[in-house]
Amino acid sequence: MKKNTSKFVATVAGALMATAAAAETELTVYTAVEAEDLARYAEEFNAVHPDIKINWVRDSTGIITAKLLAERDNPQADVVWGLAATSLLLLKSEDMLEPYAPVGVEKLDPKFVDSGDVPSWVGMDAWVASVCYNTVEAEKAGLTPPTSWKDLTDAQYQGHVIMPNPNSSGTGFLDVSSWLQLFGEEGGWEYMDALHGNIARYTHSGSKPCKLAAAGEIPIGISFAFRGAKSKAAGAPLEIIVPSEGVGWDMEATAIVAGTANQEAAQKLVDFSVTKEANEMYNVGYAVVAMPGVAKPVEHFPDGLLDAMIENDFEFAANNRAAILKEWQSRYDGKSEPKE
Repeated sequence: MKKNTSKFVATVAGALMATAAAAETELTVYTAVEAEDLARYAEEFNAVHPDIKINWVRDSTGIITAKLLAERDNPQADVVWGLAATSLLLLKSEDMLEPYAPVGVEKLDPKFVDSGDVPSWVGMDAWVASVCYNTVEAEKAGLTPPTSWKDLTDAQYQGHVIMPNPNSSGTGFLDVSSWLQLFGEEGGWEYMDALHGNIARYTHSGSKPCKLAAAGEIPIGISFAFRGAKSKAAGAPLEIIVPSEGVGWDMEATAIVAGTANQEAAQKLVDFSVTKEANEMYNVGYAVVAMPGVAKPVEHFPDGLLDAMIENDFEFAANNRAAILKEWQSRYDGKSEPKE
């Protein structure tokens, strides 16, 4: 009897130790997702996987991308969640991602899935460039609304425009890469030279220019459409302008970092990222999501924006990212706000 009791105690102790070990699984997740959204993603994931703790490391797209590249030989992250697809294409080219086809990936729009035989990343949602125009502050300054990107180079807008720094912000980078695609390399830099003369400063956040415009601190903020729609719904006197030449866009996407010691837990998080429930959550912050039929109409989302999305050459943006950012910094970084 004593022998059986000891065996039972050992079995229970082993089970408890296994449970404790499972409960201690932690994932370090690098993300550029808006900070206010992270808690609800973790809460929803933990409702299904309470044994996995997410430790978020959050910063803007450019900073997270640079951090991952700097850590290439000693990766600190297990998963990248909500980073620009252009950044993930770059990481893929450096063999820094672990290919994985999450459960249910076939339900996503194919353009949101990496084209490899086994995808290295899967998209979550898309954000689209636009201009946030504060009608009250613009009227005070005697401005007329721009209708195109090139309008923003007009002398009337001098000192009245804020946009994101592409070295820090994915929104800033999609702006710059889209202008190079729309106007050609020479024409794109000529455009940015002219625009630079009207820029008050460059921010290190893609949403900040629109937030500043919404708050009346600047008449014009180059940002992304959903941020403008959200601010307008909250009562800001904004007009969300879709420039006539077309608008850049990018996807937020998720991937497993090659070499993670928490492969199984990382796969579970990526599985979660493609579920209908996750896509419904993305739709709270983005009008365009990866799973067809999920997105609901967004109040104040500008008409015609989706039709204005350019045929974005993600390979061009990823392959030329370093050169583009170096050139941009040499020309315009003097107006960037200090990093916090």
